[in-house]
Amino acid sequence: MSGLLIKPLSRLHPRAIDFIQLMRLDRPIGIYLLLWPTLCALWLAAGGVPDLLLLAVFVTGVVLMRAAGCAINDFADRKVDGHVTRTRNRPLATGKVSPRETLLVFAILVALSASLLLFTNLLTFKLSLVALALATVYPFCKRFTFYPQVVLGAAYSMAIPMAFAAQTGELPVALWLLYIANLLWTVAYDTEYAMCDRPDDLVIGVKSTAIVFGEADKLIIALLQGLTLLCLLLVGSRFELGAFYYLGLVAMLLSFGWQHWLIRDREPQACLAAFLSNHWSGLLVFAGLVLDYRLG
Repeated sequence: MSGLLIKPLSRLHPRAIDFIQLMRLDRPIGIYLLLWPTLCALWLAAGGVPDLLLLAVFVTGVVLMRAAGCAINDFADRKVDGHVTRTRNRPLATGKVSPRETLLVFAILVALSASLLLFTNLLTFKLSLVALALATVYPFCKRFTFYPQVVLGAAYSMAIPMAFAAQTGELPVALWLLYIANLLWTVAYDTEYAMCDRPDDLVIGVKSTAIVFGEADKLIIALLQGLTLLCLLLVGSRFELGAFYYLGLVAMLLSFGWQHWLIRDREPQACLAAFLSNHWSGLLVFAGLVLDYRLG
């Protein structure tokens, strides 16, 4: 994405790179982590390949809302990012983008995302209001609670009921198993991410599950990942999925094992690598689901 997107836009406008970095379009990991559960929900709701228009709507919405979330996150953290090693070079922290410009980018991205709802239905629109509220509130939770990762998980999982609402017009009880699985998984991988910043966060007073879990962080991450897999097993049962789906869950289990090897010494760069590898965890489950509907 960096080579295909950043260089051409940088030639068009000298400040393009600043806004690309503000929206993290140069770092698509967040897009992937939001995309795979969303696609799983669409496939499950459709019992196979979903409506192509809805597929385009949700993929576009994932990209836009993840970018919007990054913008509002940087606005909320504008006074602390400069004190954190990993974030000190973000465009808002360095002054390359102003707070006003950041809010404008957020508003434009939300408006573009809202326009996509014209292709869905009223139930999807109502759920989108909850999703927007959670995405907006999340960055500020780091000042008031040690569990902002739970709010992030709730926000990142809202595309799941939205997908079912758009595809079927209903919210079957079984979808909430996938919602809970994704929420638990998000808390686990974002705790790995927060472990990278724990030394800086302790100094500046930013709260996270990595801090409140303390020495039990690796154990709790393992428990969250185990519960994620349990919920996904129940998803497979409720939606009558077959062998390929369960092979995807085995692959996710192995990827979790790799992550625990990486975080064994809590070294920041290794924790970041563990976080990034969750892209493959989600992709493997989605691939298993697609193969199950295609070949099962």
